[in-house]
Amino acid sequence: MDFSDNFWVLFAMLLYFIVVITIGFIYAKRSNSSTSEYFLGGRKVGPWFTALSAEASDMSGYLLMGLPGLAFFTGFTDAGWTAIGLAVGTYLNWKLVAKRLRQYTIKAGDSITLPEFYSNRVHDKQNVVQCVAAIIILIFFCVYTGSCFVTCGKLFNTLFGLDYATMMVLGALIVFLYTLVGGYLSVVATDFVQGCLMFFALIVVLVGTVASIGGVENTVAILQAIPGFLSGTQIAVPILDENGVQIMQDGAAMFGDSADYGILTIISMMAWGLGYFGMPQVLVRFMGIRSAEEVKISRRIAVTWVVIALFSAIALGLAGRALIPTMFGTQSTAENVFIVLSQILLPAFMCGVVVSGILAASMSSSSSYLLIAGSSVAENIYHAIFKRDATERQVMIVARITLICVLLLGIVIAYDENSSIFYVVSYAWAGLGASFGPLTLCSLYYRGLTRRGALAGMISGTVSVIVWHNVIAQLGGVFAIYELLPAFIISTIFIFVFSKLSPPPSPEVLEEFDTYMQVEEPVPSELE
Repeated sequence: MDFSDNFWVLFAMLLYFIVVITIGFIYAKRSNSSTSEYFLGGRKVGPWFTALSAEASDMSGYLLMGLPGLAFFTGFTDAGWTAIGLAVGTYLNWKLVAKRLRQYTIKAGDSITLPEFYSNRVHDKQNVVQCVAAIIILIFFCVYTGSCFVTCGKLFNTLFGLDYATMMVLGALIVFLYTLVGGYLSVVATDFVQGCLMFFALIVVLVGTVASIGGVENTVAILQAIPGFLSGTQIAVPILDENGVQIMQDGAAMFGDSADYGILTIISMMAWGLGYFGMPQVLVRFMGIRSAEEVKISRRIAVTWVVIALFSAIALGLAGRALIPTMFGTQSTAENVFIVLSQILLPAFMCGVVVSGILAASMSSSSSYLLIAGSSVAENIYHAIFKRDATERQVMIVARITLICVLLLGIVIAYDENSSIFYVVSYAWAGLGASFGPLTLCSLYYRGLTRRGALAGMISGTVSVIVWHNVIAQLGGVFAIYELLPAFIISTIFIFVFSKLSPPPSPEVLEEFDTYMQVEEPVPSELE
């Protein structure tokens, strides 16, 4: 790009920054009126904002960079089965969890954070449950936040050749600013804008790429020549040199024979969908919707958005291999395929608008991670354990100090520009999904859940992910399965076993469980 092109790209992105920062300040006064407003928007968010906020905060840079990069490098199979699992998981989460969680969090002491709900659900008067949950969130959200900052750094480095580390830090600071000022409502409102922008960006670049190749038939014909690239039961195998970079020869990327993709691997990739039951950034949207009756509307919007967005992202990565087959030699660099295609196909200003979709993805997610980490530490550790008589002002000060700490840790994690967004996200996704997924489902559906069961489930899920990922998976074969699946099963077993070994729940706990779906609805109002 020449100076003129760079100017218009930067100008479009600057306009985007101004919009999101402005939204933060618009909601600042109301968000800072109470902790309930700052952390949950006063449970007054309408179905459209809830749906797009949940999905935009969930997908992050994974949607526009991680998933297309995976599809570009090894074809449809890995990315496709992952997307199918995510689409099914999205639907089941909205269907099985959303309405019940919204109602139960009101019944269980009007809980405004997920750890507080887990604690109130089992009447943990020592608040150990919410403290453990908050620590787990802090650990994995630092990793998650780092993956979003990697996205920011890669974007500016690829677009303008600017220093990766400098631009990564700049993007992190912008996210921090509007999260710090505006709280939950600013995050939800900007997520709505960002969800629309991400969707628009994917469709525009995908259509432009396929048109440049000569249409769908030409694109498919080119990709079918690569062994296993479009198969659902085989996977393409790039031929790599001693440095792990794909070999290019005579203007073509070199591939070996395709490898079999067995049923166990398919199950492993589809297991990504289990993670949704434990994702705090999604579950908190269910808690904040203004009416349980509007959940069905949100579900339809969210599932439609997710299915179209996921498979557009995969199609973009595949089409990118047909148009620019030798551009990237590793999966990490292939995660820039969306950016490069935008540069090739679009006028400078439109390119700036479209690549702002990448910033939209990473910023919407990282702002959610920062806010939830802050609320977890402030409400569930500081307020619940160390200073029970803390004022709301003191709680919000601690939350903002936590934002700074998570920001700094995320920057440290993101400092390696060779990090793969897909694999960084997969580790945090497994940790949160296994730690909280079984507990969320059992909280809503298992009458006999106890405090010991809740603690055993969270701790066993966290430990299982760490041990499986770093030790057991190294054995290969059947043990190389995605760590979320075995850890999810282990956590579920621990919840039931330790609940059975504990004294039964009190009559008060059982009464709440039996009546939580009868919570009266407030009058709908506020943010649509």
